[in-house]
Amino acid sequence: MVKVGIVGISGFSGKVLLDILLRHSQVRVTYVAANSTTGRVDEIWPEFLGRTSLVCHKYDQAQAVEACDLVFLALPHMESMKVAGALVKAGKKVVDLSADYRLKRSSLYKKWYHGEHKDPKNLRKAVYGLPEMFRAKVKKAQLLSNPGCYPTAALLGLAPLMALHSGDVASVVIDAKSGASGAGKKVTEALMYCGVNENFKAYKVLQHQHTPEIEQYLSIMAERPVVIAFVPHLLPIDSGILETIYVGMKENVSLSALHQLYRKFYKTEPFVRVLGPGVQPEIRHVVRTNFCDIGLAVSEDKRMLVVTSAIDNLVKGASGQAVQNMNIMCGFSETEGLL
Repeated sequence: MVKVGIVGISGFSGKVLLDILLRHSQVRVTYVAANSTTGRVDEIWPEFLGRTSLVCHKYDQAQAVEACDLVFLALPHMESMKVAGALVKAGKKVVDLSADYRLKRSSLYKKWYHGEHKDPKNLRKAVYGLPEMFRAKVKKAQLLSNPGCYPTAALLGLAPLMALHSGDVASVVIDAKSGASGAGKKVTEALMYCGVNENFKAYKVLQHQHTPEIEQYLSIMAERPVVIAFVPHLLPIDSGILETIYVGMKENVSLSALHQLYRKFYKTEPFVRVLGPGVQPEIRHVVRTNFCDIGLAVSEDKRMLVVTSAIDNLVKGASGQAVQNMNIMCGFSETEGLL
């Protein structure tokens, strides 16, 4: 039995994490904390009434170290780096759901997250937790950087092509759409009911902070620099991401050959479902699950591949994937608590 803590229990990712972990047969949640919210967890999140007696306190490093074997950090960006290093130094395993350890160049944080990185030593050591591509490294990780929601859908949608046929790719355009929970609980006019309901819009066009993360790991897969055009949109729904990825090809491609490539690539992956020819993923089929559904189509001139990828941004895009990574790190069944 592994003793687990959640720092950031008052956010959406923290809530989903607790929901999954309370159903996990190999885990006991022994510590919860938040930056600005305190009190009984079943009062912060009334859906946990009768399921837990945990009480949330302001984060205390000594208490976390004493109570936990592994700590999930579900904190805002630029906050995890303030506490992760001490936990690692104390010998604890850490799974960070923020962006603080995703980018390997500390200089990128000033540009994309508007601040100096406070823990460059551990930034170099952190393992990127996309299990389908980096499972062997995840297994040995002490500090695990959980991928972003948009990058998870994009990287899984493109991994077979980039890992095996990157030389055939001429361009990549990612048209991504997410539910409102992807922005967290912060209160802004754009995320209020009247700003989201009956509305649909693009935002941070070609300037979203997930762009360098996607490019970094596509480049690792392709073993060459990869540049993308990434445009996110806000959907008037709670949860879910659907990405339509337009891949310009240098030569003619065959839909049947690509479908065979994707099916073979993900044959043993428990959470990636490559849909049949002509079938496209839908958000409602993946919401509240840890699955990523992928659909493929090829243009009539055979020079454009369209990949569609759907996930739940709070599960496979955050907390579910974090638990999947924990399972690998701790030697549990990878699907424990998730199926």
